[in-house]
Amino acid sequence: MPNSAYTDWLTPNLLTGMQRGIEKEGLRVTPDGRLSNEPHPKALGSKLAHPAITTDYSEALLELITEPHDTIEGALGELAELHRVVAEALPKGELIWPLSMPCLLASEDDQIPLADYGTANIAKLKTLYRRGLGLRYGRRMQTIAGLHYNLSFPKVLFSAMRDHSSDGKNVTLTEFTDQAYLGLIRNMKRQMPLILYFFGASPSVCPCFVSGRSHALKPLNSSQNTFGLADATSLRMGRLGYQNSAQDDLAITYNNLPTYIKGLRRALTIKHPPFSKIGVDDETGTPQQINDHILQIENEFYSTLRPKQITKTGESPTDALEARGIAYVELRALDLDPYDPYGLSPNTAHFVELLMLHALLSPSPELNLDEEQLLARNQELVTEMGLKSDLYIEGMEGEVLLRDWIREQLKPLEALAQLLDQTQINTPFEDALTVVYSKFNDTDLLPARRVLSSSAVEGGIWKLGQRLASEHFEEYVKQPLPEARSAHYRRLASASINEQNRLEAESQTSFTEFLAPYRTSAG
Repeated sequence: MPNSAYTDWLTPNLLTGMQRGIEKEGLRVTPDGRLSNEPHPKALGSKLAHPAITTDYSEALLELITEPHDTIEGALGELAELHRVVAEALPKGELIWPLSMPCLLASEDDQIPLADYGTANIAKLKTLYRRGLGLRYGRRMQTIAGLHYNLSFPKVLFSAMRDHSSDGKNVTLTEFTDQAYLGLIRNMKRQMPLILYFFGASPSVCPCFVSGRSHALKPLNSSQNTFGLADATSLRMGRLGYQNSAQDDLAITYNNLPTYIKGLRRALTIKHPPFSKIGVDDETGTPQQINDHILQIENEFYSTLRPKQITKTGESPTDALEARGIAYVELRALDLDPYDPYGLSPNTAHFVELLMLHALLSPSPELNLDEEQLLARNQELVTEMGLKSDLYIEGMEGEVLLRDWIREQLKPLEALAQLLDQTQINTPFEDALTVVYSKFNDTDLLPARRVLSSSAVEGGIWKLGQRLASEHFEEYVKQPLPEARSAHYRRLASASINEQNRLEAESQTSFTEFLAPYRTSAG
């Protein structure tokens, strides 16, 4: 990524108004590290309507969602509160699994419970979508947990960027903002090896995760209770994780917003023969997929980053983008940090924002198909072999040693970190960069390497996860929430139940009629 002269005009006041939010997943598990079969705790309210505490794929896969915050500390503070609220509501003995790759799973896929959202049509659709995912990719893949980091920048920054841009004079500020956010995404895709190398924390799995499927993992201990790759960083982000070969040929690009929207919508209308073979309904006529298209709904598109706009009731993600442009970018490539009770350390959050701001402000040439394929190959290399000291990745001008490439990418971040810290009481951005450099200089500090070494000492990945889950739970419950905050979360839970009751009491069309528009196809 070319260097930029943005430090010539960028001032900290232009960043006032940045907002960030966090979405963090985590499996509920029994004390011995097995997937919980208990329903979502009633005290947490309705997972259909609660704005902050819900579930993802499985009934046991919690998803905690913070509000947007002006500061990193505020977002992390709310994330900690949500963990405390959940901990108080969990069935006795239950824990939150700290690793991205799942705990001990049942031998049969259908023993992994789907999230049940209720009897309203929209609730049935959410569960049907998950049933379809399970049939398409296997329910085990849907038990993988990650952390999404959402970041937006203020209008005043985009206005200043346009003033200092040679190609911003003939577009509206909204159009320029969309272009800038897509430039951020393109640059972050180019920078993905940094995320995988420094924050990848899923180099291994329990054998149950790969049971019955083809894989290249090796036993990592004599008892064969941990499988993985000795130099892997993030199996979650590799071929074992959220990958979908059906989407490989979609060519959904990030070079302009209309083309991105058009590509995503097209995938919603094209039948995919393997999914058609599964059947949209089972032998009794009961729906088992929303449809047999490449994507059932837009959220099925697996991507390391997404341009996002807040949706209104009944509005799809692309409808929102088309109507109001890009409001923020969602980074989806972060593994849970198993050594942090909340899955994300303050240092990591500060480095991620530093990197994303640099990606926004730096030149970002359009991505062509050749470079997209090169980046995909590099991602696969780093997920599976990123810890090798002599690993080479591909550049547009030839191969380069990964560690040499990383060193070059970190250099321009130093001046930006110093600039950002001008308005801070301490130096959190420079400190975050220092921590990254320490991991670069001592690879034993890398999360993936720590997971591998800790698992070896403790006798397996399952034992490591079990110990960390217990330690983190003690952190959640050692300091109860102030009563005012507890009351706030009780009100949210109560309101969510009332909203679900309202939705279910409303007069509704039959689910068959409700589902019909989602089954429209281009052939």
